[in-house]
Amino acid sequence: MRVKTEARRLAIMEAAETIFHRDGFERASMAQICAEVGFSKATLYSYYKSKDELFFDVMLTAAQSEFSTILENLKNSQDTTREALFNYSKQLLTFLYSPRIQAIRRLVASEAGRSDLGRQCFEQGPKQGLVEMAAFMQSQIDAGKLKSGDPVLMGEQLRALLEARWTERFLFQMLDNISEQEIEQSVEEALDVFLAAYAI
Repeated sequence: MRVKTEARRLAIMEAAETIFHRDGFERASMAQICAEVGFSKATLYSYYKSKDELFFDVMLTAAQSEFSTILENLKNSQDTTREALFNYSKQLLTFLYSPRIQAIRRLVASEAGRSDLGRQCFEQGPKQGLVEMAAFMQSQIDAGKLKSGDPVLMGEQLRALLEARWTERFLFQMLDNISEQEIEQSVEEALDVFLAAYAI
């Protein structure tokens, strides 16, 4: 029974993601999702009490597994400071600017002012990333590899440097697929600036 239940939940999420991306959150309806997946409204509502709850689960599930892997890689890295930050940063930018995650970020941003979804997604994504990055920064400070500073601010500054070339193009939907070479170059440029300020 559990396998069948999980299979139904995944089918609902897949149908919902299709509808949300096609029509946007505001125009999407639970009735459309029912029609897409072929389940009754009663079945759909037995899994999700509202469209908001379903939207959040779809968006979070799509991103969380890959993002968690990126954070784990940073946490467990035995590389030098620059190597660890380079690997993390490359993985992060590749993740954030993949077409699928760009679409999810735009959907969340469009709904952030109308519901609690923006706060929930921030708590589960960017905030979690900042916490892990701050812990990494503190470990490097304690090891004498980085200058003393506010580890949270240091993480925020690095994130800002990494996205400096891409944020406005992303916001105005002027961003095509970023090549691996472009990502690596922007990471190197960001780390040059960051480590010029903080490396010992």
